[in-house]
Amino acid sequence: MELSFAAATDIGRQRTHNEDNFLIDKKLRLFLVADGMGGHAAGEVASSIAVHEIRDAVNNKRELIDRYRVDHPGVQAYEILQVLEAAIQAACAAVHARAQAESDKRGIGTTATVMLIAGSGDHLRGFIAHVGDSRVYLARQAQCHILTEDHSLMNELVRRGKLNREQIDSSPYKQYKNAVTRAVGVYASVEVDTFDFDILPGDRFLLCSDGMYAYLDEAELPKQLADGDVKEVPKRLVDSANAGGGHDNITAVVIRVGATASTELAPHTTEVSLKLDVLKGMQMFRYLSYKELVRIGNISEMVEHAADEVVFSQGQPGDAMYVVLSGSVRLSKGETTVATLTRGNHFGEMALVDRSVRSLTATATERTQLVVIHRKDFYDIIKREPASAVKMLWSFVQVLGARLRKTTNDLSDALHGDRHGQETEAENLFQD
Repeated sequence: MELSFAAATDIGRQRTHNEDNFLIDKKLRLFLVADGMGGHAAGEVASSIAVHEIRDAVNNKRELIDRYRVDHPGVQAYEILQVLEAAIQAACAAVHARAQAESDKRGIGTTATVMLIAGSGDHLRGFIAHVGDSRVYLARQAQCHILTEDHSLMNELVRRGKLNREQIDSSPYKQYKNAVTRAVGVYASVEVDTFDFDILPGDRFLLCSDGMYAYLDEAELPKQLADGDVKEVPKRLVDSANAGGGHDNITAVVIRVGATASTELAPHTTEVSLKLDVLKGMQMFRYLSYKELVRIGNISEMVEHAADEVVFSQGQPGDAMYVVLSGSVRLSKGETTVATLTRGNHFGEMALVDRSVRSLTATATERTQLVVIHRKDFYDIIKREPASAVKMLWSFVQVLGARLRKTTNDLSDALHGDRHGQETEAENLFQD
């Protein structure tokens, strides 16, 4: 898939100097935005150090990245994420050391939002490492998704339910609107968010500082990123931010993947899209953001079963949940059919939370594709992503609650039917 990209940065309408920095390294396919802070141009120093340190650290691991790009079996995605995290940590140490050495630069820091594109052919993968409140946007199939989370005081208050986004401008915390909770260089090390995902033909990305996204219309962004020559897009976005007020420095890096979103000649693309579509339609994942949903997609695999092939049998140990992607599955107990499941239906989910044996037999009734999520991988996500875990487990409780109510109603109906039958039998005996 062909990549095209461009960038623009501007001082804005209200600042006296530009503390933003960006990087596009065509050979590494590395993209970076850094928004410095510290005042008296010290923020520019911090962002400049970060950009160069990160680029150099990634370039030092170029051999590993190249091996991943040729689908080398010995290189895993998590190793690329480790490269990016280590690069940001190196930048953090360098910025902090500079601040300690020069008294007029004490307390300087910068955001660092990094995206690396690796892989080859139709199998491209995006790797993101992120600290601060700059952002990565993905425009896919006419929808806009934010792939990073702001490390800011405002976002933390929203996340904890202390206020909603509409209240920010009128809240007593308004004066801290630009305060970040994590930055590169304030301390010798920093916690880094990392994320990897499949890139599809037609994807558009925007990496930007907060001076840019403060003026974005997310509903219009997919069209803005797709229209015209890619070299003109960042300039238009910067002009729009300045027209809106330009309260801060403005930086935009735009990336386009391929010329079309067609999946006819890309089976991998079709697989990824179908998997995400069926997962987001499940009640269990209904509260997840797109980014969180992609994480679930990352741990799931697709398997195919022929007609009459058994998926699992009653009495077997269970270690995975299944979702029907296409075809159908019959659930049975002995010779009795309990249910027939089609696209979007899931089964075996109790295996995610306990180690009991299967209570039913699952059999494909035709050629069937299933999405499989294994318990071990599900536990790993729960441990690493507590916010996502709460959403999924709450949905899981709702699913189990609904099934428990149905079972209770069925049992009640059965008991009522038995009593009615007994009463009728007694009446017949009395009449006799």
